[in-house]
Amino acid sequence: MKKQAVNRKYNFPDADLYQQCMDSIRFAKRDIEEFTNYGYDIHRLKGFHSRCEKLAGLPDDDELLGDQMIVTDKKYAAAERLKSAIRSVMTRVKMKYSNRSGRYRKFGTAKMGDMTDAQLLFCGRRVIRVARAQLDFLEETGLNENVLKKVADACQVFETAMNVQQDKIAERDIQVENRVDLGNLLYDEFIRVCEIGKDIWAETDKAKYENYTIYESNAEQKRAAKAKK
Repeated sequence: MKKQAVNRKYNFPDADLYQQCMDSIRFAKRDIEEFTNYGYDIHRLKGFHSRCEKLAGLPDDDELLGDQMIVTDKKYAAAERLKSAIRSVMTRVKMKYSNRSGRYRKFGTAKMGDMTDAQLLFCGRRVIRVARAQLDFLEETGLNENVLKKVADACQVFETAMNVQQDKIAERDIQVENRVDLGNLLYDEFIRVCEIGKDIWAETDKAKYENYTIYESNAEQKRAAKAKK
């Protein structure tokens, strides 16, 4: 069964979440004596800090997307090399047979430019198989095992590039999911710290109470800081 997609609990960037979490940790450390009365001790605060640093160390989606784009470009280049190798065979086949003949159609290279990756790979392997069965008839066109080896090698390189691309796509999905999971844990802990902090200072210190106010974005924080000034 496919795992259900995880949704973020917060609607601001991870960088903002990290900064607000670190701010709340700093304030909670200052107020750790009061926090301890709520069962929130320094060890739990250190665990919160460690998870924040873990989030900061995770690759963001721009990095992951960049890696995916690099291997995708390599796959496109491998596909073009395979098409070129196939065309080299088909030019020779066309010299021997009409492109409307059954012998030509057996190669199945029509609309090669519209094929999916899987179809192109199958096409390359089919060209090798069909050409080998007709080598005696096509030898006079210069078609031989060396020519077919170029197709076979191009197939192998293309298949590897396809697999690498799929691995990168899967890796990106996993990393994004892990990042969301960790971000949600941090957000829950951040909310908990802020609720405790506000409860501690609600009646006694307005400035410290404001330290635990949650902002949805950096813009809100800047407006609030400007208002205080």
